[in-house]
Amino acid sequence: MRFNSFVCILLFSSYSFSNYQYETILDDLNDAWSFVFLSEDKILYTEMPGNLKIASVKDKSITSIANVPNVQYVSQGGLSEVILDPNFKNNNKIYLTYSSKDKNGKSTLFLMSAELSQNALVNKKIIFQALAPRRTAVHLGAKLAFLNDGTLLLTSGDGFDHREKAQRLDNHFGKIIRINTDGSVPKDNPFVGVEGALEDIYSFGHRNMQGLIVTSSGQIYEHEHGPKGGDEINIISPSLNYGWPAITYGIDYSGAVISPFTEKDGMEQPLLHWTPSIAPSDMIFYENDVYPELQNSFLVTALVSKDVKKVTFINDTNIQESIFSDLGERLRNIQNSPSGIIYLLTDGPSGKLVKVLPN
Repeated sequence: MRFNSFVCILLFSSYSFSNYQYETILDDLNDAWSFVFLSEDKILYTEMPGNLKIASVKDKSITSIANVPNVQYVSQGGLSEVILDPNFKNNNKIYLTYSSKDKNGKSTLFLMSAELSQNALVNKKIIFQALAPRRTAVHLGAKLAFLNDGTLLLTSGDGFDHREKAQRLDNHFGKIIRINTDGSVPKDNPFVGVEGALEDIYSFGHRNMQGLIVTSSGQIYEHEHGPKGGDEINIISPSLNYGWPAITYGIDYSGAVISPFTEKDGMEQPLLHWTPSIAPSDMIFYENDVYPELQNSFLVTALVSKDVKKVTFINDTNIQESIFSDLGERLRNIQNSPSGIIYLLTDGPSGKLVKVLPN
């Protein structure tokens, strides 16, 4: 109770620990998962039970969006990622990932495009359904990112009980998918014309990928949850095999060995890995100058370690620093506003949107 009272005191005030001050913009969020800026003042965010909302950073008003897809809100499933079309200012188009049941009653990952019009979704279209049926909604991945050519990347997790399928190309377990915005397959995808392979697969051998970014130079970076240890950051290139579960730096939650190997020919090594696990949940590459000490660094939110890992790569080494740990919160998502201000989304049924105030 003492801790809860302390939190309540801080909800609508600025507070400072170490070198940063924080302001809680929104609180009592119901399993919020993802958010994106419509402008410096407006954000669009998802809540896993199936809520899509617009909030004002300035006056903290919230507007619910109607006609959201029906989702399967159970375990790790529900309404997940939201991103804007690169031409959103002209077409009002957004993309949503979510878990729902397929025609056989199995849980899987869906990707929908829709237009945002007068606080409702219109012209909804399912543009991707993962060929990855599972008993319940776990290890979905569900992250999205646009490549500079306008094609769309989607992470599809290994489904936990289906990890061996991450090494096969006839399913979407443990894969990064690349499609056009209408759901069609780009002709230059790496497995187009390969017998037995799904042509929308871009890379494979992944576990549960919840960080996916494309830098201004076009480089793709991804991070994924390991099991008990072995969380990874990877550079993604088409057609490559990232090893899971044939190679891993983690062990099973039971303590059992998943694989005796940490490397094999034909399988990629991570840029870095974390053991014990930090449970990485999102990532940005910070290129603005509002926080000069964070510029040109990866900022990785973490659920277990309750901080953001600032990661800078220099040649073949990486330098890491824990920041924002004084919040004491499981951190679900991180974004920067158009002007470069960093916002953090905390995890759980009573989540918060927190603004990191520049020094």
